Amino acid sequence: MPQIIVLPHQELCPEGAAIDAKPGVSICETLLQNDIDIEHACDQACACTTCHVIVREGFNSLNTAEDKEEDLLDKAWGLEPKSRLSCQAIVADQDLVVEIPKYSINMAKEGMPKPKP
Repeated sequence: MPQIIVLPHQELCPEGAAIDAKPGVSICETLLQNDIDIEHACDQACACTTCHVIVREGFNSLNTAEDKEEDLLDKAWGLEPKSRLSCQAIVADQDLVVEIPKYSINMAKEGMPKPKP
């Protein structure tokens, strides 16, 4: 069974994580099932960029990004050549190393305290 290595992220996964991943399941769904609360404002419908990740290792083992995902990625904060929307990136049989960017385009996160007037 492949693993997803999540690099440390200050808010979502401060220590980083190594989690077992089921082939055929998206990176986003796998992270959510393992208590890594990655943003997914469009409920994994490929309609936003909040679940953007950078695949540091194993990028070529993922399914090919479709045009809609590529178009949305152009709007993602911190876009890199190996960026994917985690809701569209399907795990295959190879280990992955992913980085969740520090920021997302979603300025109003659920659960965040409201700014004081």
